[in-house]
Amino acid sequence: MQKQSDNERSPAKRILGERIAEILHLPAGIEMVNELWKISPESLDYAGRVDYLAALEKQSGWFNVWMQNAIVIVAGHEPSRADSMYSGVDDSEREEIATALRMSSSTAQGRIDVARTLTQFLPGATAALAIGDISPAHANVIARESAQLIRQGVAPEVLKLIEDEAIAHAEFHTPAQVANKVRSCIAMFAPDQFEAAVVEEKSTRRVSCYPNANGMATIVAFLPAADAQTIMLAIDRLAYRTNGVAKEKLRAFQEKNGHRMRANAQSAYPSTSQSSSTSDAVDFNLTDFSADLMDPMDAHRADAMTAIASLFLETNEDQVMNHGRPITVNLTIDLPTLLGLSENPGQLSGYGAIPAAVARELAADGKWRKFITDPTTGNLLDFGRESYLPPQALRDFLLARDKTCRFPGCRRSGVKGEIDHAIPWEEGGETSRSNLGVLCKRHHQLKTHGGWKLESFEDGSCEWTSPLGKKRFVPARPMDEVA
Repeated sequence: MQKQSDNERSPAKRILGERIAEILHLPAGIEMVNELWKISPESLDYAGRVDYLAALEKQSGWFNVWMQNAIVIVAGHEPSRADSMYSGVDDSEREEIATALRMSSSTAQGRIDVARTLTQFLPGATAALAIGDISPAHANVIARESAQLIRQGVAPEVLKLIEDEAIAHAEFHTPAQVANKVRSCIAMFAPDQFEAAVVEEKSTRRVSCYPNANGMATIVAFLPAADAQTIMLAIDRLAYRTNGVAKEKLRAFQEKNGHRMRANAQSAYPSTSQSSSTSDAVDFNLTDFSADLMDPMDAHRADAMTAIASLFLETNEDQVMNHGRPITVNLTIDLPTLLGLSENPGQLSGYGAIPAAVARELAADGKWRKFITDPTTGNLLDFGRESYLPPQALRDFLLARDKTCRFPGCRRSGVKGEIDHAIPWEEGGETSRSNLGVLCKRHHQLKTHGGWKLESFEDGSCEWTSPLGKKRFVPARPMDEVA
């Protein structure tokens, strides 16, 4: 760190820095926000700037409590009950909040659940958040980890004991560490509820896929611990079997680099009784060393998991049909790129952009369907078909055009969705590209039975109107853009 100049150590900066330090130890609130607003962080010395940052973070807790109360006022203190077999808990409230705040439905429901838990059952955590003693992240994990315990009807004194332990732990620990602390307290102070929670949680096991950057994706499996261990054992065994040299490579790596690691340990932690000789000195490159420490089996395990799934698909005779199509991986690529004349990225359905070279590799064994797009917008053009049940060609068109559910913010794959008439067939709606679109099952039911209205346009865009009359426009999705 550079040495501070005489100007940075001026009495004015020192006095201002002392005031920031005082604010850091005062309860958060509008008065503190107003005072901080009038102070420019550039006018502080380096230590004062760090305190200024911490003071701003402390005020965020006060604002977060304000936000939690506003969410509960919109969503209600209690979950709304299903009006019919077609609706679910908090259906309308969740979607109103999701579309207003431009977030996914699941994120909105999470915000609702946390707000209700904090404002109604965790007064200590809410008060600590309001004055800035804990951060919004700490409050969120305390609420989430306590929610199941509250649903099980835990005794108020036990809940308060766990809450107090969590708040005290938050002073010097991260949100993840506080979450672990709450879990430990639940196991210790509420063993019956803990055991029941384990049984209940097992019913929520699932596997999810999330897109990442640079042509990669993350698969997350939420499983009982024993099942997760079984899967890892199978993956490890296949990884070793299909990569017979893996163990030898790992052993060679350890033999080659073991002396380097020991030499580095001696130089990093010298003792008075022993020092490394100059003959043992080793050139140390942090980048190379970090790369060497990566477990060579990690990549083999990833390949093994893909091989297990591929083998099943190749040997399984059943064909799971979605919109008339068997199990498929859908790829969109323009003709010049396919022929190697351009290097435009391809679009992998359910993921997004992938490099041209990877797209051509995937396309090598593909079965092709031709679609024509507007040269200006990239939007998919129509080909006429009319009947109540859309023919296969029209289904293919709609899946390629919409990609995912058409509800604002929803990214559920269209392959798993349902084809919907914006104007119902029984009300004169046509089976055409302008009136049809793909919706996930939940949002299809929300439109049909939950009071949401949908207007569909010629280019594939649409506009939703909530039961409160709030309008949310969803633009058309060009073929070369991820939904």
